[in-house]
Amino acid sequence: MTKKLFAEFFGTFWLVFGGCGSAVFAAGVPDLGIGLLGVALAFGLSVLTMAYAVGHISGGHFNPAVSFGLLFGGRFPAKELIPYIIAQCIGAIAAAGCLYIILNGAGPTHFTKPGDFATNFYGEAVYNGKAFSMGAAFLAEFLLTAFFLIIIMGSTDRWANGKFAGIAIGLALTLIHLISIPITNTSVNPARSLSQAIFVGGEAISQLWLFWVAPIAGGITGGLVYRYLIQNHAEEKV
Repeated sequence: MTKKLFAEFFGTFWLVFGGCGSAVFAAGVPDLGIGLLGVALAFGLSVLTMAYAVGHISGGHFNPAVSFGLLFGGRFPAKELIPYIIAQCIGAIAAAGCLYIILNGAGPTHFTKPGDFATNFYGEAVYNGKAFSMGAAFLAEFLLTAFFLIIIMGSTDRWANGKFAGIAIGLALTLIHLISIPITNTSVNPARSLSQAIFVGGEAISQLWLFWVAPIAGGITGGLVYRYLIQNHAEEKV
């Protein structure tokens, strides 16, 4: 169990450090900025690489919503849920702390607007002058997390080609970010949202509830949908 928790800690650390780090340091650099596509790829690559590095140890959740989804999908024991979530949150916060220290190495940092330090948001016109409502943000986070769980459960099914599961999951997270960065800066991961909000405070904290409730509800729904509507139970008995 200890090794599982360390795997979740390091996997979530890498996800936040790689994904949020790319958004903080590389997305807006003149002439060298990686932009929305680059940040989306960074999140996908961070999950893909850790899925192969430590996924065989802990299952490669790196996300409380994934842990909830796999629990309700019948793939994860309830007794490990809280320890996994704690390890994921600590890993995410540790990564955000490292990013904060590095960022301040270039001078004192002051967060003044939504999206600073890769925080999540709703109801703010951060990209293209469009402010998406709380309801729109909730629906986006819910649906994207639900489909993320369906992809995770399908690609890791005993009848699937498990060697390529990490690639499918990493590309799914990339697609998720391409869709929803302009809407919420993309969460689908409560630990990732918590870690950045802690260092920004203010409105990022007050809006944090949505980035816990919507992804977890979506994860649970996705897990149940795959378990009862998609999974081939006849084959499972073979």
